[in-house]
Amino acid sequence: MFIPPMLLTYADNNLVRDTPNTLTELKLDGIRLIVSKTDKVRLYTRHNNNVTSKFPELLDTPIDEGTILDGELIVTDENGHPDFEAVMSRFQSKKSKVSVVFCAFDILRYRGIDVTSLSLLERKKLLSEAFEETSHYKLIQPVNGSATAYFEVVKRFGLEGIVIKDLFSSYIPDTRRKSWRKVINWIYADVTISGLRKKKFGWLTSTTNPDGLFTPSGIVEFGVSPEQKRAFKLFSKQLICKEDNNFIYLEPKIKIKVKTRNWTKNNMLRSPVFVEFTL
Repeated sequence: MFIPPMLLTYADNNLVRDTPNTLTELKLDGIRLIVSKTDKVRLYTRHNNNVTSKFPELLDTPIDEGTILDGELIVTDENGHPDFEAVMSRFQSKKSKVSVVFCAFDILRYRGIDVTSLSLLERKKLLSEAFEETSHYKLIQPVNGSATAYFEVVKRFGLEGIVIKDLFSSYIPDTRRKSWRKVINWIYADVTISGLRKKKFGWLTSTTNPDGLFTPSGIVEFGVSPEQKRAFKLFSKQLICKEDNNFIYLEPKIKIKVKTRNWTKNNMLRSPVFVEFTL
């Protein structure tokens, strides 16, 4: 049985505020997963894709019949930190042998009873009773104390971010509510625009390597206003050096600042967002 998950909203201005009647959780960098045991174990992504066959190690589940959990599927690196590239490699490739861990942070049904209308505080108590941890099933523990102080720790260790949730919020499937707010540990970078995508908006970006050569660093799709898109398109006409069926390539003259989740192992920006022009 699939229940579409409740979704996060961005905290205003990506700022952490210590507010009463909330709890803070580590935001894990992985794949959102619904684990359902309503006759047999089934695993679903947030978009209702049945991925049960991809993760056989999760079929030996410690939860009771009639229970549905919400959480994050992760692979950890040598430091015990979530490794997004590794979990995506496991998701996309049959050759990958890395072991996954499901980290539960909410419970939607418990022994056949819908518990989504209960408060988060009540659901957390049920979740702690719903299963015992195994090597493949872990429980995300809320953080006691200041969210601001915890976010500083998250930044120090280079983790993805935190989630701040209202204690008395119910679970509303397939919606984004301000009762669940994410604060991202963005990384900022200066890059150069080296081209335009033709069919769907996107700025090709490059960075300079130690030899002074430009190397691709990814495509910026988000954060650019309609006015900025139109103005840049007009200005870029004087910088065109070549084009093909998919891209217009530009002289690398214009620099921008972007924010990104992290750099991939291939030195590419992950989901970069435009911040401002720097030149």
